[in-house]
Amino acid sequence: MMLVLDGAAGEGGGQILRTALGLSLVTGAPFRLRNIRAGRERPGLRRQHLTAVEAAARIGAASVEGARLHSRQIDFLPDDVSGGDHVFDVRTAGSATLVLQTVLPALLLADAPSRLVLRGGTHNPFAPPFEFLVHVFLPWLRRMGASVDAELVRAGFYPAGGGEMRVDVQPAARLAPVDVPDRGRVVARHATALVADLPLDIAERELHVVAKELGWRKKEMRAVEATSAAGPGNVLTLHVEAQHASEVVTGFGEKGVPAERVALRAARALKRYLAADVPVGEHLADQLLVPLALAGGGSFRTLPLSSHARTNAALIERFLPVRIDEAATDAGACTVRITPLAAG
Repeated sequence: MMLVLDGAAGEGGGQILRTALGLSLVTGAPFRLRNIRAGRERPGLRRQHLTAVEAAARIGAASVEGARLHSRQIDFLPDDVSGGDHVFDVRTAGSATLVLQTVLPALLLADAPSRLVLRGGTHNPFAPPFEFLVHVFLPWLRRMGASVDAELVRAGFYPAGGGEMRVDVQPAARLAPVDVPDRGRVVARHATALVADLPLDIAERELHVVAKELGWRKKEMRAVEATSAAGPGNVLTLHVEAQHASEVVTGFGEKGVPAERVALRAARALKRYLAADVPVGEHLADQLLVPLALAGGGSFRTLPLSSHARTNAALIERFLPVRIDEAATDAGACTVRITPLAAG
């Protein structure tokens, strides 16, 4: 039976499409998605969303109706998922990491390893940048029994795009549940200010703010010039490693926005995470829901779930026999618990 999903539900963005594609591949359940990205200023499939649909269709030998730019409805009927070598090109600055997010759940449980080349934006506002993927998300998958390695070949910023990353996936027979209630003490801190085709002074000004706001030492910070990017860009990455978890907070340079303001926003976001004393940050909480649901359980402490994450949780429960609960705790934090539903 085909699941009928409403893309206007919850926060009404592209995550509904990506999660539906990924879980359809894993479960074999076909779906119809109406009102795609109804909550966005320009609804329907944009280039990165269409690339995600095409990528899912390719690895799942799926039949698809409505896979065209600006389409507001698709029917997706998957067949067998297979690993292998694939190249997925967004052909704009749209996020390549979000295309990976779409197909990765199925490839984690495929019958063979996969090697992916993904082209497009690697450092985009409103999408997980490459450093978040490598330092925060993928280590959690390794804890769960999968092996995923990623390499940045070339950074791709908005609006030029042109980035490239390579990802190797060694699937697991099954994913193991994990429970991480505590972060533990911070053991390392790193701030990297990256500029491409822009003055290095921008990076240095951002790091000056980091030092002032967070008290980080000079040896914990570095300014880097990217030499192979297809166009100009700037990203500030704040990486905190603790005993049981890591977090990456990013700030993206914007035309007309001073470097100091970019850095101040990032520093304040990191302060909020640190003050909550949780292992899982706001964006990681959203991304952990699918792999933990596939594992059949797990729990973590985090900041209060965003509307984006709650929308994702409700959709996951449509595909998988799990329940996702959020319980408020002290200091403005919460515990998220994924539990399997009893058979029958």
